[in-house]
Amino acid sequence: MGSGTQTFQHRSLSVKLWPPSHSTRLMLVERMTKNLTTPSIFSRKCGLLSNDEAEEDAKKMEELAFAAADQHYKKEPDGDGSSAVQIYAKESSRLMLEVIKRGPKVNDGELADKATDLRGTVFDISGGHREFIEAEEAKELLRPLGEPGNSYTKICFSNRSFGLDAANVAAPILSTIKDQLTEVDLSDFIAGRPESEALDVMNIFSSVLEGCHLRYLNLSNNALGEKGVRAFGALLKSQNSLQELYLMNDGISEEAARAVSELIPSTEKLKVLHFHNNMTGDEGAFAISEIVKRSCSLEDFRCSSTRVGTDGGLALAEALKRCAHLKKLDLRDNMFGVEAGVALSKAISQFTDLTEVYLSYLNLEDEGTEALANALKHSAPSLEVLAMAGNDITAKGTASLAACIASKQFLTKLNLAENELKDEGAILIANALGEGHGQLNEVDMSTNAIRRAGGRHLAQVVVKKPGFKLLNINGNFISDEGIDEVKEIFRGS
Repeated sequence: MGSGTQTFQHRSLSVKLWPPSHSTRLMLVERMTKNLTTPSIFSRKCGLLSNDEAEEDAKKMEELAFAAADQHYKKEPDGDGSSAVQIYAKESSRLMLEVIKRGPKVNDGELADKATDLRGTVFDISGGHREFIEAEEAKELLRPLGEPGNSYTKICFSNRSFGLDAANVAAPILSTIKDQLTEVDLSDFIAGRPESEALDVMNIFSSVLEGCHLRYLNLSNNALGEKGVRAFGALLKSQNSLQELYLMNDGISEEAARAVSELIPSTEKLKVLHFHNNMTGDEGAFAISEIVKRSCSLEDFRCSSTRVGTDGGLALAEALKRCAHLKKLDLRDNMFGVEAGVALSKAISQFTDLTEVYLSYLNLEDEGTEALANALKHSAPSLEVLAMAGNDITAKGTASLAACIASKQFLTKLNLAENELKDEGAILIANALGEGHGQLNEVDMSTNAIRRAGGRHLAQVVVKKPGFKLLNINGNFISDEGIDEVKEIFRGS
């Protein structure tokens, strides 16, 4: 029967959503424990919890959230439990954010000292207006770094442009604290300078910081190219313990990528590697692949918008097979094609810890999408974010994708925008989200040639999710009557 005459039947189901099963409660504890032990913006400021402390806190938080929700449910036991589930989710999220901001526990007498220590370890001049820094201002601005007995371990010079005179002022000051530094952010710190001056500034900073034992290095937004990478050669060559390296929007060409691979002596401890928005291409991807092969501890890899085609995609897919601990993978906006997509699926099948995967705009088509969906279905049990927008996926390729989505009960965000799913594909995806998926808060199905039936079905499913925030169905072929139906479904939600 043609799609134009196809009818969809809906059954009215009565489902009790409360109380959650014992396994669901244990799964929430496990997920909160993982979140509490994963590095974040807050953990850099407040400290990272140990696994034992995180697990203990997670159990207590889950019990408190359950008690609050259960008390609510007992007041209205004839309901389906959806409001109790919503309270359970909101309360657990609120409690977890409090613990993350609190950081590791300390004795009451140590609390004030801890706050003082945290303020004294981070030196950050990135706030305020973006501006040139010259010698006199550099002396005043960097004065705290030269004070005897300071305990700065993290410096951020981002958003300020250092000229040659300012760099010469900074050098002797930095030399006095280089042995205590563990995190250095020099992103966007030469903006607007002539190339020759910028290279001299980079050479000065590289030489003075050579030998630092860094865990974090950010050189993004500096238009480095090969010359810039080699200007930082002394610093890069001296790094054997890097855990995070950021080289985004740096003009990393084929030659520059080779220079990075050549200069960094060891990436065995590397957990985060970001190469977003460069002009790397296939040849550059080969060099990046060599870095990835040596990074067996890698947890977060980003190589998006880097002009990588099929050959480079194949090389990256092969290298990623060695990264069994990967949690976040972002390869968006490249030209992989079907062949590289299928190759990538073989690597993804090994990623049991994967929580976020961004595979939009890779020209995967149905064949590549099906291979990746089948691989993800049998791996990544805790997947939270799945993005496969702009891949020419049709309703034909949606069945495997829907089966994968149905198995991902921790999913919070789903992005399938700018495909060709139409009503048939949209309804398959909606049905996949129909049961469970209590953490889901965002679905993007924009620009998919969806009509009234598909839009209505999606709305009917997601409106029941506790804490749901956004359904994007812009750019489709939904009639005025269909739009009114969707509005009515969400009325009062």
